[in-house]
Amino acid sequence: MRRLVARISLVVAGAVTVGLVAAAPASATPPNIPSATTAQSQLNSLTVAAQGSSSGYSRDLFPHWITISGACNTRETVLKRDGSNVVTSSACAATSGSWYSPYDGATWSAASDVDIDHVVPLAEAWRSGASSWTTAKRQSFANDLTRPQLIAVTDNVNQSKGDQDPSTWQPSRTAYRCTYARMWIGVKYYWNLTLQSSEKTALQSALDSYC
Repeated sequence: MRRLVARISLVVAGAVTVGLVAAAPASATPPNIPSATTAQSQLNSLTVAAQGSSSGYSRDLFPHWITISGACNTRETVLKRDGSNVVTSSACAATSGSWYSPYDGATWSAASDVDIDHVVPLAEAWRSGASSWTTAKRQSFANDLTRPQLIAVTDNVNQSKGDQDPSTWQPSRTAYRCTYARMWIGVKYYWNLTLQSSEKTALQSALDSYC
């Protein structure tokens, strides 16, 4: 109910304000997002194949979140990277700050309202080639801070996305769909994951329509 009220209030006010924090662009974004031209080239080179089976899949086969530095794990590292004015405890837990979710345009003042989204979901990766990887490689994928694979977003938006690919789910903010497509393509290209035909069509459409 809190979120429903907050989002109704922002329509009345004419500005996004959730948790009494004025919306603003995040202070950081995922690294190495390919340009539209590079993404197009990468998309053209990706292998199109029928989706693999989910048989045997478990999130436990993609160990996360792992320790990145000192007391900070991957989630906490992304929270600090993507948030504004983030203050952390000695255990690296975010105690204050604000997080702008580019998927839906909401801004949150509590880290508990924010999920770290795997842009290419773990189950999607499993069906696209990761089922044959070693556990160590799957761990690297699930905690990849070098590619645009991890991003802080509204928790229930991440949960509604689930393991869907761009043929069935894209950010509600159309202004972010170009960036989302470029991130998705960049991750699949680096990790040499396959595409379904419908997925490639949706990505091409996103590049054509929003980039």
